[in-house]
Amino acid sequence: MSQTRILVLVGSLRAASINRRLAEAAAKTAAEGVELALYEGLGEIPFYNEDIDVAGQVPATAQALRDAVAASDAVLLVTPEYNGTLPAVLKNAIDWASRPYGAGALKDRPTAVISASISANAAKWSHDDAVKALGVAGATVVKEASLNFGGIGQRFVETHPADDAEALTQLAATVHLLATAANVKANA
Repeated sequence: MSQTRILVLVGSLRAASINRRLAEAAAKTAAEGVELALYEGLGEIPFYNEDIDVAGQVPATAQALRDAVAASDAVLLVTPEYNGTLPAVLKNAIDWASRPYGAGALKDRPTAVISASISANAAKWSHDDAVKALGVAGATVVKEASLNFGGIGQRFVETHPADDAEALTQLAATVHLLATAANVKANA
């Protein structure tokens, strides 16, 4: 049986962010045969611009993201909420990975979104906007793998998500559903 590779894109660039901790905890829940790899370097990718998206001249950081997405079996976005939506760095990653239009690395790739915010409503907003952008980009969004964490300011300030049994159970379910969708696609 081959390894299922899930690429994790974390929308917060802060090293100690709760979203990064959620991604790390999700990686710990992966079953045997499933590997979650947190992508580093989203903050170094220039904003998407068609003038620099030219064959043979794509910025190396953008090409590295495209290659990582293309080499994965699925993609998991872990997004905070910034001003009622997903952060620009995550939207930028979606934009680069969606090109060239209709044939980008995200095309038909199983994806799922975990969102987290101090507000339950805001976590849902960033989640919904990420799902919308992924869908328009051509990804296959695994909606049943959706996960929203509201109230993270209280819940995870003192406790790492890896030490929260309920969070681990929820993260494991998301990872399992996404891996299952990737395996179904691979065997279709």
